[in-house]
Amino acid sequence: MSKIKFGWRSPAFSFDGTRGTDFLEQITTTMDLVHGSFDSVWVADHFIPWASFAAPDTDTLEAWTTISYLAGAYPNIDFGSIVLSQSYRNPALLAKSAATLQWLTGGRFILGIGAGWKEDEYLAYGYDFPKASVRIKQLSEAVHIIRKMWTESPATFEGDYYQIKDAYCEPMPDPAPPIMIGGGGEQLTLRVVAEQADWWNLSGSADFYGHKLDVLRGHCEAVGRDYESIVKTWTSDTILLAPSEAEAQRIAAANPLMDGVSGYTPQHLMDQLQSLIDLGVSYFMLRFADFPHTEGIQMFMEEVMPVLREKN
Repeated sequence: MSKIKFGWRSPAFSFDGTRGTDFLEQITTTMDLVHGSFDSVWVADHFIPWASFAAPDTDTLEAWTTISYLAGAYPNIDFGSIVLSQSYRNPALLAKSAATLQWLTGGRFILGIGAGWKEDEYLAYGYDFPKASVRIKQLSEAVHIIRKMWTESPATFEGDYYQIKDAYCEPMPDPAPPIMIGGGGEQLTLRVVAEQADWWNLSGSADFYGHKLDVLRGHCEAVGRDYESIVKTWTSDTILLAPSEAEAQRIAAANPLMDGVSGYTPQHLMDQLQSLIDLGVSYFMLRFADFPHTEGIQMFMEEVMPVLREKN
């Protein structure tokens, strides 16, 4: 069996302005396609669109609710958050919610979490937006609380920002969901990854990712963590897959919603992903630019996925 796994990044907001049940139908149509081929489905954590091409009043689905709904509707595929902002949910409640979802789904959840970054979203929803070093410290404390809640009954933790006292989380998850930390800050975030993450997630080129791996390896050595024990994952920027690079770029250039999208042929994408596999990446979370159309994801499933799985 191949060690390489693939996840589909389900859009959290409508790419084409579709609203209501029509947007849900777009998602479920693609879910029906990927279910049985992809290993997992991932949802981003935003209350308003993260992309500049989408108006702030675009239909946008809250991550936790969306994951719970889809996990109930599709019982044979894993689900994960990519990634939750630690600021948006009390960490003890998040631990309880994740434990419950893990139990209800029979162990099909991966908890992706990060420090948070979208300042306008924070302020619009009434959250404080402290400096990055504070948010990363909060992330570390949140993960400490989550692990304690999953392993100790009752659990107590006293941090600078978060506290729990005699907190119960029954039923405790068995197995516990993997905790995936997203981000590449070299001084602080990657230190937290080395200390606490089961999985790590980042985007970027192979050269960029490889440099971050070197930094992560150094942090692992400093804290006595087995570097190889961390699952390395990679998420794509928005990609457009087409039979030729010229066709991919033509489609992207003609569509104002695809500003900044990278065009790939199957071979081009395969080469890029293989270069990351060679660095140690074993899990890919991919977002396709032509959603709600499915030509790109079908091409990936037919021409890229099987080759990489067979090779690795």
